[in-house]
Amino acid sequence: MEKDVGKIKKNDFTDIVIRLDDFGGRPGVTIREFVTGDRYTGFTKSGVKIQAADFGRFKEMINSIDEKDLEVSESSEPSEKQTKAQVPKEQKTLSDEGKDEDTDEDFDDY
Repeated sequence: MEKDVGKIKKNDFTDIVIRLDDFGGRPGVTIREFVTGDRYTGFTKSGVKIQAADFGRFKEMINSIDEKDLEVSESSEPSEKQTKAQVPKEQKTLSDEGKDEDTDEDFDDY
């Protein structure tokens, strides 16, 4: 089963593609970058797979985001220190037992 749900333009050469799939016999939602270039056109290794078993919790997390919190105001622009990837202490995770079993290796033959 492979079904593209949609895509979001990241820049002139890259789209973010959301698709339903069962790669490796494990159904879920995959969110990956798709590049179009002179030397390569196709999916990159950048992305994430949300297992079907975790999708309900993922959906709850996404739906809990208030769009007002995404609005940028002059007073809330990030400082230089804040622009580096930081994981907030209060961040929720999909897996209570640690890191998900999926790695970029799952996407090598995609």
